[in-house]
Amino acid sequence: MSSTRNPASTTPHSPGAPFPERLDVSGVTSEGAAWLASAGPYPRSTLALWSERPSAPVVLPCGSAFDVVSAPALFGRRMLDRLWDDGPGSGPVAAYRGRMLLFAAPGTAQRLPSLMEWEEWGSGAAAGRAAGERAAAGRGGHVGRCREVPPLLCHGMGDAVTVPALNAGGGPDAVRSDSRWLVAPDTRQPWLPGPEILLWAAVRAARAAASAAVRISIFPPADQDAKVYDVSRRR
Repeated sequence: MSSTRNPASTTPHSPGAPFPERLDVSGVTSEGAAWLASAGPYPRSTLALWSERPSAPVVLPCGSAFDVVSAPALFGRRMLDRLWDDGPGSGPVAAYRGRMLLFAAPGTAQRLPSLMEWEEWGSGAAAGRAAGERAAAGRGGHVGRCREVPPLLCHGMGDAVTVPALNAGGGPDAVRSDSRWLVAPDTRQPWLPGPEILLWAAVRAARAAASAAVRISIFPPADQDAKVYDVSRRR
């Protein structure tokens, strides 16, 4: 698998700008590892541990260097596609045990849930829409498709997350593993999306899912692992 690096990239790319074929960043660079280690109280000790065990998953605290928004794998992939196809790109992103971990700007974990509720995309709003649709169905009325966004787990100050190994290694098993980097950290100051951008991506992903639900295809679903992301677009 080809890869590309994004040295010193701290700003998102311009939506709609021309770009080459999307490429995957499958391994964490030394600069990216230093950024990850800076999240903890003892960065040097963390780096020393990683130098001995680069193939082991690690636990990192949130709230200082980054927050993490965790989404179900399929919905998280849709969010990621929207960020790269129509938006500013993303920060580091990992897949870990059936969840998609989107690294976000500190403070996102506190702000995003309230934004979703305000825009009527939160869990409470989804429950209200479901009740309304059931009532409409009982009256013989039209049942609209629910714009539900699945629960997003927001990890901020006081939380910690387990992320994949710094280097997943080679071979087909590494490619198919559900614990891997999709957009790996590659700089000491990565650009990170804030709550407004992630809300936008979640809304777009939910709408895309609703549109896909009404389409019928005789072909099997596309391989969700086939897409890769060119971090050079964040320049």
